[in-house]
Amino acid sequence: MPELPEVEHVVRALRRAIVGRQIVASQIKLPKLITPLKPAQFNRKIKGVRIEAINRRGKFILIELNSDRVLAVHLRMTGKFLYLNAEDDLPKHSHAIFYLDNERRLIFRDQRQFGVMKLVARARLAKTKGIRELSRRSLKTLLLDQTKVLGLGNIYAAEALFRAGINPFKVGAQLSSSRVKRLHQAIREVLSDAITDSSTSRINLEHPSGFSYGEAFERFWQVYEREGEPCFKCGARIRRIAHGGRSTYWCPRCQRR
Repeated sequence: MPELPEVEHVVRALRRAIVGRQIVASQIKLPKLITPLKPAQFNRKIKGVRIEAINRRGKFILIELNSDRVLAVHLRMTGKFLYLNAEDDLPKHSHAIFYLDNERRLIFRDQRQFGVMKLVARARLAKTKGIRELSRRSLKTLLLDQTKVLGLGNIYAAEALFRAGINPFKVGAQLSSSRVKRLHQAIREVLSDAITDSSTSRINLEHPSGFSYGEAFERFWQVYEREGEPCFKCGARIRRIAHGGRSTYWCPRCQRR
């Protein structure tokens, strides 16, 4: 699943390719992608609009239109965007096609069909929620809850907790204010480093894969997928356990309870 840094690189690639372009028409081949709208309704609302900007909130891609709406897209497991010429073959699993005013097509393909595409009012997106009280769940589980922390996936949750020196199984509500600040800073640093180092992916909007995973960011991982290897800081063996349906990696010495 693409995590926040991967999504940020998709946003940057889309920004270079389609900002300023007008959507001439759309074709929806998977109606559930745009629920509750029907394909004909969706096309009427999006036909003729111009793409003003592309931004990101968490792992949502926000395609801002020159109307009162924003097209919010979540890639989920296998969603990808492609930017193809009119004569290029349409790849398998192409579920949404946007015909642009430069005779090119923006295509959303999704093999697993878990992706989401919603037309949302700008005013609704402008509303933000305040800080919520930390729960009684473990920090690792809490960090993966998208209602609490947007866009932080399994890799970056593990890396941020290691950088902050906090045990992933510690109860969220028991975290001191100083440790909350330390964790917040670690999350920002880990995500920033991942984006700066080209993340784990290379974006190619004209290739059927959309993007492919590379090795550049894997060299940055301190604990993730390093079970049994020595910690870079203290030399202790990195541990792994299945926790909350995911693999959790941590250093037992640097991240004591």
